[in-house]
Amino acid sequence: MRRLESTGPWTWPFADSRIAISAKRRLCDPLVFMATLRFAPRVYCRLLLAFAAAGLLCALASAQQTAFDLQGNAVNPLASSANKVIVLVFLRRDCPVSSRYAPVIQKIGKQYEHDASFSLIYPDKTDSPIEIRKYLHDYGYTLPALRDPDHALVKLAHVQITPEVAVFDSNRRLVYDGRIDNWFVDFYRSRSAPTTHELEDAIQSALNDKPVAAHEVRGVGCYISDVE
Repeated sequence: MRRLESTGPWTWPFADSRIAISAKRRLCDPLVFMATLRFAPRVYCRLLLAFAAAGLLCALASAQQTAFDLQGNAVNPLASSANKVIVLVFLRRDCPVSSRYAPVIQKIGKQYEHDASFSLIYPDKTDSPIEIRKYLHDYGYTLPALRDPDHALVKLAHVQITPEVAVFDSNRRLVYDGRIDNWFVDFYRSRSAPTTHELEDAIQSALNDKPVAAHEVRGVGCYISDVE
């Protein structure tokens, strides 16, 4: 029986067929892969298929959590800041309610900077990095900003309106999505001060590994669907 030569530093032997296939070639080379399926014992075939499926699932999961920083680099905000709570804040530059919340968002971000990682998410695909940088400067933001033109993070976070937030615990489970607080009664009316503080409550619950009182409370502002 013909032997397939290894092209890498180590090989994966199959006793029944004496096929030696390098780690580099065993899944990437279609001919080698088919030869493996033909000659390898059934258990190895199942392992190879399982590895291939797992790799595909990992790639899909990563793609579903990817946005872009203002330099154009792909970023997964849930993959960084190990053991920290993750807070995604969804904003639109053209939304007056979003703009009114800038001091509140900055204050909460500063208050929890040691325990939570904050990112500002801009879902409008027409927003350019230059426009977002100007907005950050005009409203005094120092938090990192990401573009979400494909709405990968919007879907992951279940948000519908700007401004809304999504809070993920240290295990990257979504524990809350919705408004920051109840400051705004509707688009044109606001209270003198909020009487509920959903974002801060969710962060505290995630930090203390306790259930959130309300997992979802819709906000007041501008619909994200308008910029799809």
